[in-house]
Amino acid sequence: MTNDRANFQNGYSGAGRGRAGDEGLLTLKGKAWIERADVIVYDYLANINLARFAKPETEIIFAGKRSGQAVMKQEAINKLLIAKAREGKTVIRLKGGDPFIFGRGGEEAQALNEAGVPFIVVPGISSPTGVSAYAGIPLTHRDYSSTISIITGSNEKGKEDIHIDWEKIASRSGTLVFLMGARKLPRIVEKLTQFGKPPETPIAIIQWGTTPRQKTWTGTLGTIVEIAMRENIQPPALTIVGEVVNLKPETDWFETMPLFGKTIVLTRAREQSEPFTQALMEKGAEPFAFPVIQTVQPDDWGPLDTALADLEKYDALILTSFNGVKYFLQRLKE
Repeated sequence: MTNDRANFQNGYSGAGRGRAGDEGLLTLKGKAWIERADVIVYDYLANINLARFAKPETEIIFAGKRSGQAVMKQEAINKLLIAKAREGKTVIRLKGGDPFIFGRGGEEAQALNEAGVPFIVVPGISSPTGVSAYAGIPLTHRDYSSTISIITGSNEKGKEDIHIDWEKIASRSGTLVFLMGARKLPRIVEKLTQFGKPPETPIAIIQWGTTPRQKTWTGTLGTIVEIAMRENIQPPALTIVGEVVNLKPETDWFETMPLFGKTIVLTRAREQSEPFTQALMEKGAEPFAFPVIQTVQPDDWGPLDTALADLEKYDALILTSFNGVKYFLQRLKE
């Protein structure tokens, strides 16, 4: 990447538009750009854990929105990207899912283009496909659905209602996926049934998709609002409507993992915890790195050097840790 350039980075999914998804879904290209970044501007719905791939000196800026309250307005974000790129820095705009699916990536790309700032788009695994797969709900199935409609469930520029052609949406026979629609669920259900969707149509709501906090509620258009109120379902959440929801008991896999829903703290040194982190994630756990130890060389190697010089005097050698083996053999070789 040359100077005066910005890059949209992405590569993982999550609930809603793509919140804090499984970081293992990050694409290789996305990881490569994070490693090169001078500046990372990230959203609330982005997994900030991905910043661990960045250089220590990388500037990390939060520009997200939570519960409708924006830390930075869109115009300010556009200006920030342009300003940082014009400083000759490699700028990463870190978003969840795919930046061109209800992620305002198109608006930011337009602003960069107008300012004459070259950019690259690295699309990721969008939340409709990533979250549905982790919920064990195939969006298509030759016996149930051959079409998919992806619909925003949030207000359009602060307007009171969602601007959707409900009559056409409700008449579709395939799968409907609503992003960011948890707060508008009663309205969505009302409009779908008003325009002909049967009340017994299956529906699923997936919260915190692709993370160990994922939770799925299933029901019908006739029952889901009551379920959502009773369970106090909050964003981020993704809603799937259609017969494919009934396949979940047969195709579920993530929420049935042995360590699913467990948060496990790892106190090992950060550089040595990665293999265990991956093993825990493969079992459905949420690893939390909290290193409480750091291995450093001793100020005086004298006692060890004396022992190494007289190894024949010892009957046994007991090494009690990986680090013990590593540094013992390293010193012995030296």
